Amino acid sequence: MGSSTDRERKQALERIRWLQRELNRHARLYYLEDRPEISDAEYDRLFRELQELETRYPEAVVPDSPTQRVGPPPAEGFRPVRHRTPMLSLENAFSEEEFRAFDERVRRLLDLGPGHRLEYTGEPKLDGAGVELLYEDGVLAVGSTRGDGRVGEDVTSNVKQIWSLPLVLTADPPPRGTVSIRGEVVLPIPAFEKLNRERLEKGLEPFANPRNAAAGSLRQLHDIDRRRLALLRFYAYQITEGLPSRVRTQMQVLETLRSWGLLTPPDAGLCGDVDAALAYYRRMEARREGYDVEMDGTVFKVNRLDYQERAGNLPRSPRWAIAFKFPPSQETTVVEAIEVSVGRTGALTPVARLRPVRVGGVTITHASLHNEDEVERLDVRVGDTVVVQRAGDVIPQIVTVVKSRRPAGTKKFRMPDRCPVCRARTVRLEGEAVTRCPNLDCPAQIKNNLLHVASRRALDIDGLGEKLVDQLVERGLVRRISDLFTLRREQLLELDRMGEKSADNLLRSIERARRPTLARMLIALGIRHVGEGVAELLARHFGSLEALAAASREEIEAVPGVGPVIAESVVRFFQEPRNREELERLGKLGVRPREERKPRKSGPLAGRTFVLTGTLPHLSREEARERILAAGGRVASSVSRKTDFVVAGENPGSKLDRARELGIPVIDEAELLRRLGEA
Repeated sequence: MGSSTDRERKQALERIRWLQRELNRHARLYYLEDRPEISDAEYDRLFRELQELETRYPEAVVPDSPTQRVGPPPAEGFRPVRHRTPMLSLENAFSEEEFRAFDERVRRLLDLGPGHRLEYTGEPKLDGAGVELLYEDGVLAVGSTRGDGRVGEDVTSNVKQIWSLPLVLTADPPPRGTVSIRGEVVLPIPAFEKLNRERLEKGLEPFANPRNAAAGSLRQLHDIDRRRLALLRFYAYQITEGLPSRVRTQMQVLETLRSWGLLTPPDAGLCGDVDAALAYYRRMEARREGYDVEMDGTVFKVNRLDYQERAGNLPRSPRWAIAFKFPPSQETTVVEAIEVSVGRTGALTPVARLRPVRVGGVTITHASLHNEDEVERLDVRVGDTVVVQRAGDVIPQIVTVVKSRRPAGTKKFRMPDRCPVCRARTVRLEGEAVTRCPNLDCPAQIKNNLLHVASRRALDIDGLGEKLVDQLVERGLVRRISDLFTLRREQLLELDRMGEKSADNLLRSIERARRPTLARMLIALGIRHVGEGVAELLARHFGSLEALAAASREEIEAVPGVGPVIAESVVRFFQEPRNREELERLGKLGVRPREERKPRKSGPLAGRTFVLTGTLPHLSREEARERILAAGGRVASSVSRKTDFVVAGENPGSKLDRARELGIPVIDEAELLRRLGEA
């Protein structure tokens, strides 16, 4: 009979295998099929459990474990990778005549008579970023960009996080030696639209099209957005090394790639001759709006691989393949007005209202102009005739102004100096393209600002979620931030799905929020560029909200770690009369941040920087922070190479992963107390 240790090991290995299978299945459901079965929090919990078990039993780690997708980014830029064979570009055709001329050239090269049928493989031309994958004995070893066609960049750590891409080829047995697979990385249109909405809400420039978003995602070096990478798709279309001997045609290449677990271009088909190829092109052009990935044409390749070899290559393109591009989706129309909308984060966005026009099968009535710089670049004015297109066949975009048709008397557009919603004076900080409304209580921003105020890193008002905020604002109970602190029990009980216990819990949470730390209060105010780290620096230096509000730009900029842009942002916030009025009202309602304790220059933790993550057994986050400061240490909000220790409790977040990537020591509460001399 086996020992208890043997039984524990067997159970652990079985659990590891189950977790590996389940997490891979759930990731495919989430990223590829858009039908998740579990919440993000549940997925994260299972993932952390797998990480911990694999750390204890490293022999159970397999190449396609979900944990193997997440690795550290390159330390210094991307390493160059020389392609074993050049990644060539494709010649383009823009008309039926040009495509038939290509067919004639290929037939002459192959010395085919008039009665000899020449088969083509038709594939949609996906508009993304070219990538080469090298597998060694079936396991992904290197992923690289196209680069200049001969030398690309090593993006292995990033492509490993693309869930449509197998870390291990599924062939049984897997191919031996080196296999080189080429294809296109694309961002699906629904993911692209969601990504751009999020970027606009954060005041960031939107991506022009899915291709740019895909290429930019691949080349993330710092602040890696793993979710964005996971949503990318890799479509394989070529095997340049390690081709199985039985494969004789391009159609068989695609079948082999699919059998290895890779996606191939959707609806690829065999075309018996040039006329069949033209019919395929027309079908794909008619269907292009129905796909969830961007395509800008079709690619035709001579189907027989021996014919491809005989035809050969030019220095920049193969002679046996061509891209037959779709006509551009552009039309002209007239700008009837330029309106300015205010987003949830206070960003002012100019939008051109257009005379309705159909572009690519869709009626276009509005086009975002993004920001003042874009309006200036285009010099677009009310009354102008403009050329519009659906950028990436998705987002309406003004391409150019037809200035020869400009009416007399038009005026240049200027961004308003007052918010069109609340009339607060607008702000555009140095180095930023976005103009903003700085008013805490702007009606366009109030819901977003309330959620921010209630967030865990700000005032941490438990129970104040999105649905409740919607009700409070829409029923007129909260019109400004300070109204939160005037809510009464009987008002809350009238809300949908609000019971007595929930109402009491919320009121207790609001009561606790009246005495936050100064750093938390600064975060709650949502001052542009003031995150956790900067809030801590300002709180320690000035000690009170009153001192900071009275400080000059030069005094704020003198704080180590605070630059001129942050200093200007803080000064502009406190100069806005509506914000000063709101802070005064908050003070009268008892919302007064605790004065900050200045850090000691001596003590057992002097000169050491700590980061806190997870829930500690006995100390709250604030208590741990206060004790570290009292002992001369510093507390940072994010993990960097300057961090000395990460203090991890139960359910730690991504900070723990970052600490492991950087090799920073991780300690628990007991070790922290020992270092404090309180064990």
